[in-house]
Amino acid sequence: MEVTNLVVLPAVLAFFVLCLHFFTKIVRLRNLNLPPGRLGWPIVGESFEFIRTMHEGNTLRFIQERKEKYDSRVFKTSMFGDPIVVFCGPSGNKFLFSNENKNVQVWWPSSVRKLLRLSLVSKVGDEAKMVRKLLMSFLNAETLKNYLPKMDSIAQRHIDTYWEGKEQVFVYPIVQLYTFELACCLFLSIEDSDHISKLSLKFDEFLKGIIGFPLNIPGTRFHRAMKAADVIRKEIKMVLKKRKVDLEEKRASPTQDLLSHMLVTSDPSGRFMTEMEIIDNILLLLFAGHDTSRSVLSLIMKYLGQLPQVYEHVLKEQTEISQAKGAGQFLQWEDVQKMKYSWNVASEVMRLSPPVSGAYREAIKDFTYADYNIPTGWKLHWNTGSSHKDPTLFSNPETFDASRFEGAGPIPFSYVPFGGGPRMCLGQEFARLEILVFMHNIVKRFKWDLVIPDEKFKYDPMLEPVKGLAIRLHPSSY
Repeated sequence: MEVTNLVVLPAVLAFFVLCLHFFTKIVRLRNLNLPPGRLGWPIVGESFEFIRTMHEGNTLRFIQERKEKYDSRVFKTSMFGDPIVVFCGPSGNKFLFSNENKNVQVWWPSSVRKLLRLSLVSKVGDEAKMVRKLLMSFLNAETLKNYLPKMDSIAQRHIDTYWEGKEQVFVYPIVQLYTFELACCLFLSIEDSDHISKLSLKFDEFLKGIIGFPLNIPGTRFHRAMKAADVIRKEIKMVLKKRKVDLEEKRASPTQDLLSHMLVTSDPSGRFMTEMEIIDNILLLLFAGHDTSRSVLSLIMKYLGQLPQVYEHVLKEQTEISQAKGAGQFLQWEDVQKMKYSWNVASEVMRLSPPVSGAYREAIKDFTYADYNIPTGWKLHWNTGSSHKDPTLFSNPETFDASRFEGAGPIPFSYVPFGGGPRMCLGQEFARLEILVFMHNIVKRFKWDLVIPDEKFKYDPMLEPVKGLAIRLHPSSY
């Protein structure tokens, strides 16, 4: 009897404490003026509705319906087991971007955190600032401009190998070979095509499980993603081990790529990253550095195939740049700076069809926004569509118009494909260069039309064509 009591009483007490905590939490929330909205079913919330709009390629519908029903500034929902407050428009974007480490800090769903472990996505506060500063010392314009000739060489070789002599190609899978090779080369100095192809296949499995329920059970997307991440980490670790030896024996340069840079660079206190921190951050950058650009480049090919007058204007700009160069000369920094219209086109593509629908934060203290109470611990979300398609910010928002980005461009915090504030995408300049280098080379070689003009795109997790975006190639007039 005494043994039974020793087991039962603590269990009853623990249950009582848990119930009391839950009841207290419910009472406290009922006394708050929370943003309007619906939390949906327990645990799953409105996850399935959100995922459905992702697969439709239209997360804006999820946002717009709730803005109209509840409040155009902010509303609450629940996804992937957490209550989430969605901030809308430039004011919402500005608040979240400017309150990092004050009222909010970065947060990602559990699936992202488990897959990217010790990388920058899991860092907050001063630690995040130091890691970001170290990575940005390689990913800034001043450093990257030294790699432009190499990027141009890779783009030309890619087009020679996979596009030249073809009547029809599927853009989405082929352009990944370019963006992934570029990332492997600049980050790890991997140039062997077989090695790159094998890694690329594993990344496809990794990417499909990065957003969703983190069920590590055989047969699930997340389980396959976890296994793929382990394989990729082993590959990166082998390269890292060899590089350390090569650096010690002067067979490798400290500036040859991002891996060398991370191995030889310390933070202000003299601390170097651990091997696992380096590996996880390389994994993050390989993911972010190629998949978003693959999405953007596929969408650029789609819009240029649909809008011949825009294609001709891009071709004219790129032809003038080429004609000012000597035969066989690779692109230089000053050439890219002349690609103003081409970048306006890419920017308008990202406004209409952002490759990433948004990102997340977490409230680190109770605060008030738009007269509503936001409790500590609640998750926060900003969504590109809430401002990109707002007719009060962009006239005729569904119409393609690259001139929106001339002069001063859109009003602050209305155009946010790369986020903003201290957490702005650190690969923004790298993405700009790989996009413009590809545009320069592809329009000089080909013009094209779409095999399926109305092909749908979906978020999975990036915006991608449902059927791969087949195009018919024709010789360019260049």
